[in-house]
Amino acid sequence: MTSRAAAIDPITRERLVCPQDHEPLLDAGDELYNPRLRVAYRIDSDGIPVMLADEARSVDDAEHAALTTPAPKPE
Repeated sequence: MTSRAAAIDPITRERLVCPQDHEPLLDAGDELYNPRLRVAYRIDSDGIPVMLADEARSVDDAEHAALTTPAPKPE
């Protein structure tokens, strides 16, 4: 099963930026993540990103580390 972030149309996805700093976002499963501001934007069940600053979720240090650490490459 793919994540909601991965299911966004690639052309749409490349144009989505953080509404607060206008910089790129990371795919974070069912959210889009801004590591600079440490906020996550949810993607609703219809696959529509909720890009409202008022609805952004704050991310703590542990979750930030998990979201920004690259996955190990398979051997």
